[in-house]
Amino acid sequence: MLRRSLENRDAQTRQLQDAVTNVEKHFGELCQIFAAYVRKTARLRDKADLLVNEINVYASTETPKLKQGLKTFADEFAKLQDYRQAEVERLEAKVVEPLKAYGTIVKMKRDDLKATLTARNREAKQLTQLERTRQRNPSDRHVISQAETELQRATMDAARTTRHLEETIDSFEKQKIKDIKTIFSEFITIEMLFHGKALEVYTAAYQNIQKIDEEEDLEVFRNSLYPPDYSSRLDIVRANSKSPLQRSLSAKCVSGTGQVSTCRLRKDQQIEDDEEDEDLDVTEEEN
Repeated sequence: MLRRSLENRDAQTRQLQDAVTNVEKHFGELCQIFAAYVRKTARLRDKADLLVNEINVYASTETPKLKQGLKTFADEFAKLQDYRQAEVERLEAKVVEPLKAYGTIVKMKRDDLKATLTARNREAKQLTQLERTRQRNPSDRHVISQAETELQRATMDAARTTRHLEETIDSFEKQKIKDIKTIFSEFITIEMLFHGKALEVYTAAYQNIQKIDEEEDLEVFRNSLYPPDYSSRLDIVRANSKSPLQRSLSAKCVSGTGQVSTCRLRKDQQIEDDEEDEDLDVTEEEN
């Protein structure tokens, strides 16, 4: 009967030990992965800061409206990184640290398991010793009585440590479930807060980018290429760019036009003189 009871309690202890081992394994994995998640989020924040700096540097070289739009976007994006920093700090405090604390908790539960196993082994050893004594010295009541007393003491100690272990593991399981709910609820809340703020910031950033006046900036760019006195300067350049042959032909055309006009004037004067002479001849004949 006692041997069967020992076997039952050993099975129970192994089950409790498996529960602790399971938590130690998976909580450790969760802690490492969540910690890596936080580190990557922090690296993303750092890269975003570099992006903000580069956008500001580029914006300073651009046309007014584009410059204003880019700088406003950079300001909004920088604000988002402040929210991301808060996300990193909250995840570290509310998720990673509680999971990390389970390393100490599991160690304490293993110490309880070790104490229980030690008591169980002592009880099993005393039971084996009593059985041997009864087989070797069945008539020696003093030795048998002493062995029974030692067994009873070991059994009571094993029962006490087992009861303590059961209570401890029960509390451990209850706290584990509660902590899992709390940790994952905190994770979801932190992420929802960040992404809610991110949606607001990205909406404002998008609107600012859409406000960039393309036509106005294009006009500024064109004016920078073609200054106000560009047309007059262009005419001068065109005039100076004529070849000697073109200039000679232009001059001849002007000269030729003048000669034709002079010849026409002379011819008209000759006709008027002839008409006057004819009038004089007619007058003399009548006299």
